[in-house]
Amino acid sequence: MSHHSRPRLVMIGNGMAGIRTLEELFKLAPDLYEVTVFGSEPHVNYNRIALSPVLAGEQTMEDIVLNPLEWYQSHQITLHLGATVYEVDRVQKKVLAKNEKGQEITAEYDRLIMATGSTPFMLPIEGAKLEGVLAYRDIADTLAMIEASTRYKQAVVIGGGLLGLEAANGLMKRGMQVTVVHVAPWLMERQLDPVAGGMLEKSLVQRGLTFRIGAQTQALTGDESGRVKGVLLKSGEEIPAQLVVMAVGIRPNTSLAEKMRLHCNRGIVVSDTLQTVTDPKIYAVGECASHRGIAYGLVAPLFEQGKVLANHLAEMGIARYMGSLTSTKLKVTGIDLFSAGEFMGHSAMHTQTSDQSASDSTKDLEEIVLSDPHDGVYKKLVIKNNQLIGACLFGDTVDGSWYFKLLRDARDITDIRDKLMWGESNLGDVGHEGHSKAQSMSDDAEVCGCNGVSKGSICKAIQEKGLFTLEEVRRHTKASASCGSCTGLVEQILMFTAGGDYSATPKKKAMCACTDHTHQEARETIKDQHLITMSEAFKALNWRTPNGCASCRPALNYYLLSTWPKEAIDDPQSRYINERSHANIQKDGTYSVIPRMWGGETTADELRKIADAADKYKIPTIKVTGGQRIDLLGVKKEDLQNVWQDIGMPSGHAYAKALRTVKTCVGSEWCRFGTQDSTQMGKDLERALWRMYAPHKVKLAVSGCPRNCAEAGIKDVGVIGVDSGWEIYIAGNGGIKTEIGQFFVKLKTDQEVLEYSGAFLQLYREEGWYLERTCHYVARVGMDYVKEQILNNHEKRQALWERLKFSLEGEPDPWFEFDKARVDVKQFTPLSV
Repeated sequence: MSHHSRPRLVMIGNGMAGIRTLEELFKLAPDLYEVTVFGSEPHVNYNRIALSPVLAGEQTMEDIVLNPLEWYQSHQITLHLGATVYEVDRVQKKVLAKNEKGQEITAEYDRLIMATGSTPFMLPIEGAKLEGVLAYRDIADTLAMIEASTRYKQAVVIGGGLLGLEAANGLMKRGMQVTVVHVAPWLMERQLDPVAGGMLEKSLVQRGLTFRIGAQTQALTGDESGRVKGVLLKSGEEIPAQLVVMAVGIRPNTSLAEKMRLHCNRGIVVSDTLQTVTDPKIYAVGECASHRGIAYGLVAPLFEQGKVLANHLAEMGIARYMGSLTSTKLKVTGIDLFSAGEFMGHSAMHTQTSDQSASDSTKDLEEIVLSDPHDGVYKKLVIKNNQLIGACLFGDTVDGSWYFKLLRDARDITDIRDKLMWGESNLGDVGHEGHSKAQSMSDDAEVCGCNGVSKGSICKAIQEKGLFTLEEVRRHTKASASCGSCTGLVEQILMFTAGGDYSATPKKKAMCACTDHTHQEARETIKDQHLITMSEAFKALNWRTPNGCASCRPALNYYLLSTWPKEAIDDPQSRYINERSHANIQKDGTYSVIPRMWGGETTADELRKIADAADKYKIPTIKVTGGQRIDLLGVKKEDLQNVWQDIGMPSGHAYAKALRTVKTCVGSEWCRFGTQDSTQMGKDLERALWRMYAPHKVKLAVSGCPRNCAEAGIKDVGVIGVDSGWEIYIAGNGGIKTEIGQFFVKLKTDQEVLEYSGAFLQLYREEGWYLERTCHYVARVGMDYVKEQILNNHEKRQALWERLKFSLEGEPDPWFEFDKARVDVKQFTPLSV
């Protein structure tokens, strides 16, 4: 490595695959490298896939920027825009570039990423250099096409693949007469079979495009000024055109790599760690890379490569890129298409020239086909040895991701064969409800193929970050931010997860689609009108739906209970599934049980009971949690009651929006640095506060000295022992985005710690919005306000502490006092089969 303090990482290329690699790297190791990026275009990283809507006038250039300049600045990236690298000295490890003004720029590297992308293939025909002949690849091409559409009438697009059709559609929308010349026997022959290709052509002709299918371009003709004026076909026909767009494919951009003498073969050849086979200090990612003989041109595999490469650069070298199984889910001009796997089936016979090989390879294939030309719907599923090996859908692609999953998992489909064609939602007893497709998807089902985002992670982001609009979801999860074909699904997920109008951010954010009221208004009405039941609340607040939804019901139930303790009646049906079964449901449908261990301290007797229960109920995994407790994972629902009884320890509420843990270090009782007895303080706090439900989960920690072994700095309430007593920090958060707790107050006695901590938590319980963590609550109301309420107002503080004690007094333990905690025990009886 260099004599520099940090190794230098240089990237040649500023496109989607390269920048995604850096984003993944910054997640894993934010400060490991000094990063320099060279981009030959004068623009920051933008969404190349979204050039089509820009051409069609549906989006602007600003809309498609993925990483604005501030992003590069915040990660201290040295960015050279409009700078083309012309040479790399691999011995000196030096990159040489020229900018648009012809000035020299050099950069030295310890690690180099080649992210040079691909270049459009231009047909080597007469007239290809005329003015008005363009490729369709970047912002400059797009702007040139938009400009031409304002001055000229006729355009020809050569190539009837995805890119060609999108260019044709965009130019048509800008008022040009467009003819598409395509050499293959049907449109999009790489993604569609002949039938679907024919249906696509028919629907595009209805929209106003003209086609010459199976036609070869011989030459381009020009006028006196040197501008193109026509396209001459082999048949002798000449089509007038003042703009010609060549969309006949892309080639990996390897010219620089070849000059550097890196091994290239239809791309820069890389290993499974994306290192070039010639020089292990140099990596290649994206469309310029050739992995196991394949150079990918779709965004999903490129992002998978980026993840693996980031993992290696972060020096965690465990990931391997094994290649990608790709599916194509496309929206050409509003027509839905999907294909994956070996979707040609028997049609492969028509496309192969040798008679023998085709019939051999297709003879054990079976096809299930549904064709409805009138409604423009066509589905073909190709099956071999009881496995789905290919799918081609036109018009109705709602089940595309499900078919892709069956294909990828190589699942035996014998049991669902008769329902296969009708889609996933017909496996149960439901009718085909297109609109609730998203609701019936499993959490691990892939929604956004480009960015590999599952339904579960979208729902999680919506709930945890309070996302409300499509734009916010794109920003936080990247779902639907690339090709946009999953936008409808993402909107459905938003609708049932967040509830609400996802098309625009309202001036005030309503709780959900059932009401226009905000969380604040709901809280105030419940208080002012002394409402104590859900039905009263729905009535007083003029709820649109008589029983609310999954988004507002848990919130209202919590507001009733926290505003009127001992009066409001808990409604278990308004709690999330975890809080109804009082255990954490896991992804395989089993549960996790975490008993409470006061301040993280346990006894031999408790450990023996845990071990015995694990043996008796065959619990597969026992794990120590981050909150100093023991987690039993894989408990069957019907065993939950017995496990709780046999262990005999109180509920750890690890499933609830409630006090989770009070983490402690051993403190002055054992530790030679300890200034205060932190374990005892932690146990006192936990015993005082357990069973405390709150707007969101709450975590505390107590450290016996400023070395802070219990990590009190990132907790909702962190207590640190100092010589003269205790310091309290509040509103920390160790979650997705770590927030450091803010210093709140310095106290002398243990009793004061209980009172001040309790008062702050009660203030948060009474004023926080549901699913708002303490750090967000304090950010919303301001630290000064919190101090005013608690530090400067003696009576208010004591009243808050008394109210908290009152509401927690006699609260039942849901693992043992079923009736009092309103636990529905019927749920633990297995359904008789």
